[in-house]
Amino acid sequence: MNLLTFSDAMRNALEQGGQPHLMLGNGFSIACRPNIFLYGKLYEQADFDSLSPYVKDVFGILKTQDFEKVIKVLRDTHLALQVYGAPQSLLDQIKTDADGLRELLVQTIAASHPAWPGEISEDEYNACREFLKNFKCVYTFNYDLLLYWTQMHVDFGQAPTSDDGFRTPYGNYGAEYVTWEPGQSHEQNMWFLHGALHVFDAGTEVQKYTWNNTGRRLIDQIREAIAKDHFPIFVSEGTSAEKYERIRHNDYLAKAYRSFSSITGTLFILGHSLAENDEHYLEAIERGKIIRLYVGIHGDPSTEANKAIIKRAKLMVTRRRRGNLSVEFFDSSTAKVWGK
Repeated sequence: MNLLTFSDAMRNALEQGGQPHLMLGNGFSIACRPNIFLYGKLYEQADFDSLSPYVKDVFGILKTQDFEKVIKVLRDTHLALQVYGAPQSLLDQIKTDADGLRELLVQTIAASHPAWPGEISEDEYNACREFLKNFKCVYTFNYDLLLYWTQMHVDFGQAPTSDDGFRTPYGNYGAEYVTWEPGQSHEQNMWFLHGALHVFDAGTEVQKYTWNNTGRRLIDQIREAIAKDHFPIFVSEGTSAEKYERIRHNDYLAKAYRSFSSITGTLFILGHSLAENDEHYLEAIERGKIIRLYVGIHGDPSTEANKAIIKRAKLMVTRRRRGNLSVEFFDSSTAKVWGK
């Protein structure tokens, strides 16, 4: 298969009409810091001591270091063993391990995350901003701060290059955080589809930690909150159905899903494997109003992983009942998202 370059794909998209949208997967962050955001690196850095010793054995028997895959297996096993009448103590242990593994993933990402924006170079920020300028709205599955840091990394006195929908809370102008409300999201053009480390559900409001309001590093605030068992909005459930259920019960995530489902025109997908556990968003594309897809392929298109991506992307076209969806593929390395 001959892949388009990113510049050719973008040229084609603009000629076909309208500024495209962008959907990012973990490959976006891996391209910047593979020593942190690859699942294998997270597995190496994770402290499993708070979980039963069986959890690491499950990783081993499945020959994986993918946290979400193991969470899915544990939850599916919990359901199956209920049918078989397994002892309640075993069911409780499996459920505790599944929930604990989800929290461990959050803790590990926060612990290994770059401590402050200055750890990303100016050249990397500049390259990433140039890449992002191509798109009208950016939707990301990533939990980390790299996209947010990039969009906020502007010269003193300049406005950020995007709007994430968070504002100073009404009537609480001295707050150390900003809040999100559905009614103030009309101009929003950056969405964290599965939550993010810096976005917390405070019960009556969705809060975002900031540096501007506190003068304290964002990652330090996040680590302190997690140490107090205050966990961010973070969707890492195993199956697509479980993720969608979680989305529907959170205002921010539900609005992000509706926003994505309503976009029209062209969508670029970069750094995402089109995996089954994100089927709820792939089906939103199939049902939606997007008419052109450009899917990024990393490396040799003939690898099994890339063939699976290509197959699932083409399936979206055949499942579109109106028959008005097309897909093309581009070499994601030619986008040079981080200048490399």
